[in-house]
This record gives sequence, C-alpha cells and structure tokens, in this order.
Amino acid sequence: MPSSNADQLRQLALRIGWEPEATLEQFVAGANSDALAALRGELGSDSESLVIYGAAGTGKTHLLQAACRELAGGTSSYVPLAAASELSPALLEGLDAMTLVALDDLQAIAGHGAWEEAVFHLFNGIRARGGRLVLAARQAPSALGLLMPDLTSRLQWGLVYRLQPLDEDALLAALQNRARQRGLELPSEVGRFLLNRFPRDCHSLFGLLETLDRAALAAQRRLTIPFVRQVLGLS
Repeated sequence: MPSSNADQLRQLALRIGWEPEATLEQFVAGANSDALAALRGELGSDSESLVIYGAAGTGKTHLLQAACRELAGGTSSYVPLAAASELSPALLEGLDAMTLVALDDLQAIAGHGAWEEAVFHLFNGIRARGGRLVLAARQAPSALGLLMPDLTSRLQWGLVYRLQPLDEDALLAALQNRARQRGLELPSEVGRFLLNRFPRDCHSLFGLLETLDRAALAAQRRLTIPFVRQVLGLS
C-alpha cells in the first residue's frame, strides 16, 4: 500500500475516533457471544469474510478496531467509511496486500458506484491473496441498497452476524470495565443512575464517562450521584 494511503488512513481513523481501549478482552458480549467468537475465529482463518451489523452503539467499531489491534503476525488496516464522501475510492488501492482489512460503516457507500466497485475489487483481491476482511454496517448486506448485486452476493459468502443491544446488566458491566481502564471506580448505583437518564448505547455512555473522568480528576473527587448531577447539570 502506498505510504500516502497509509498516512491518510491513520489520520482518518484518528479524526473519526480511534478507541485506545478497544480490545476483544474488554468487549462485553452480552447476547453477542457468537459474533465475538466468530471474530476471534476470523483472526485465525484464511480467505473468509465476516460481516457484523446492528444499530449505532452496539459495539461494531470496537470490534473492528480490536481485531486490527490484536492481529498477531500480520498487517491490518481499519477504514472508517463514514467519511467516504470526503475521500476517493482510490484510498482502498493496495489494501488487498494486508493480512486483515476492517471496513466500518459500509452503509455510507451504498449507492455510490465508484466506492462499491472499489470494495468489490478489494474483496476479490483479499480473497485471492488469502487475507481476511471484516465489515460492519447498520443493516444486513441484503438491506444496504447496494447498486452492485455481485457485491451484495459476496458480502453474504462468509459469516454474517447481527449485534444485539446490551441489556442493563451488560451495559453496566461495559461501563465499569471502561472506567477501570481509565483508573476510575464507577459504583453500580452511579452506573445505573446514568443508564436511567441517558441514551443506552455504548458510544454515548463512554462519552459521558470521559467527561466525568476529567471532572473527577480536576476536582479530586470520587464518582457519586451528587457529583455526577453537578458535573452533568442534572436537577
């Protein structure tokens, strides 16, 4: 892959949001244990694709970035297609030489012929070279509205898993895991307080936790419900 493409991808991933805490061990699977097991298997397989899909905040980005980080003995590339409208499909050229390519937000290129063709050729190139391709989208391949039937067909050749939203107990466990990674103690009552007052998706909740972490560090305070109310402006 040309170095200019590699630099663009690194900068793009950082701008869109690279999660430094994203590991497979830290992923709270809940009802998604089969999808997690399939991803672990994908990292040790040859010429197999995996598509995971689901609503925003179900952990798709976490899994893709964790797969890229944890691939041993190979090269990987994470491509956030959410910014595809600002970029050229030529960004994908040469990625078929990678051991693993993870394409996030595949729904962003649906209906864009040049991008669909680029993904189609990447898929074929990776398969021919014995690499691995992991893709994430909001919808199943058949529901993406792709212009290329052949691309839709190829996306269904491998494994396809739908990620289910986490229930309250699993969300609490995910929040407390993320807090521990940051060196922060999140009591269960504080975690449930957040779950009862904010959208129940990991992306939003982890953003709140980051805000609380900074505030707690600045004030040298523990996380309590009164302190959380104060920081977040809750009555």
